[in-house]
Amino acid sequence: MPNKLTADDLRQFTGTENYYRHATARNVLYTDGVKSLAERGGAYWLIDAIASHITGPVIRRSTTAQEFSVWRLTVAEDRSAVLTARIDDDGPDLVRQEIRLTDFPLQSVDVWASHDGEHWILYLPSEH
Repeated sequence: MPNKLTADDLRQFTGTENYYRHATARNVLYTDGVKSLAERGGAYWLIDAIASHITGPVIRRSTTAQEFSVWRLTVAEDRSAVLTARIDDDGPDLVRQEIRLTDFPLQSVDVWASHDGEHWILYLPSEH
């Protein structure tokens, strides 16, 4: 059973000491903050979803998204959710995945992704 995750918990991450490699998308790494998000929020599935899209054709077709993208999970009152990816907050959705049911504890969370030329790195905005 995951610990109750709060937005304040995530804001405390202001950098990372470790990078963790995704189990199947080997060119995807994530930070201490994203690991805490996954562990405490019961959301390793969120890392999996981002990794599957970020290595897919939609992101590869967008020159700008190949360098940076904002991934937002928004949870509705009925516990359905939507995962979107954008180049920035004002841009159109590059990816939109509807999730029928989730027990994710926050109403929304952002995960940023940047490419360092070799790896995709997933991190919290506060870790930038």
